Amino acid sequence: MTESNRGLLLALFAYTMWGGFALFFSLLKHIPATEVLLHRVLWSFVFVAIILTFTQHWARVKAALMNRTLVFSLFCSSLLIAANWGVYIWAVSVGRVIDASLGYFISPLVAICLGVIFFKEQLAAYQKVAIVLAILGVGYKIVGVGELPWIALTLALCFGFYGLVRKKTQVDTVTGLMLETLLLLPFALGYWLWLSQQSEQHFTIGLNGVLLILTGFLTALPLLAFAAAAHRLSLTVLGFITYLAPTLQLLSAVLILDEPFDKSDLITFSLIWLALLIFSGGAIWRRIKAPVVIS
Repeated sequence: MTESNRGLLLALFAYTMWGGFALFFSLLKHIPATEVLLHRVLWSFVFVAIILTFTQHWARVKAALMNRTLVFSLFCSSLLIAANWGVYIWAVSVGRVIDASLGYFISPLVAICLGVIFFKEQLAAYQKVAIVLAILGVGYKIVGVGELPWIALTLALCFGFYGLVRKKTQVDTVTGLMLETLLLLPFALGYWLWLSQQSEQHFTIGLNGVLLILTGFLTALPLLAFAAAAHRLSLTVLGFITYLAPTLQLLSAVLILDEPFDKSDLITFSLIWLALLIFSGGAIWRRIKAPVVIS
């Protein structure tokens, strides 16, 4: 098997797992989202710690902890990803998976806007058209339906700023996730202790306990697969596969979780999908037309 094919399988595995999160977290909707979040942080930490032990890479974590600037950056990214996780878990628990999937559809376009604002990147014409269409889609949701899609916007902005912060941190995926969960761990353990004292915690030796432990495993595993895939695939291929996760989430919401998908949703999503089609098509066309540099 070639490296590119191996990368493709790893990417498909990662995004399929992310796409199945709605179904998995729906099994935990009887547990408050904040409690599920604390266990996601805790068991992600445990799972990554096991990986670091087997790979003998704890030295990387120790070196990263010595860098105060890096630790501060990862503390900021940990708050952003925790907010992203928390809102997503809550959205699933209250039957708002369609809104959550919309957030991940518009995430690539949010990333473009952040690149323009913080890195002074220049937009191509097709990118400007894509952003305008996405704004129209969100605008229709606000004006036509009278509802701000705050779940989608929160998820997209949190994930966009998370990517922005991580882009500036020189740390590998596993070490970064370890430090992020380590920095959140005191809050998670403190909250778990408080819930235990109030007799309100749901972690038991049984199905609840197994599912809560799995939140950590299912958080870390696709991240590791994605990191391995990113080294083997072009950005164009990765860009296309990115849309697999929100597509699977949307299908899960409509076909399995029985969430309503009405005309207003169709119009909003159609504008977003058209924006993504133009965005992806333009990127591919520019890549094809790029001059070949012969060294």
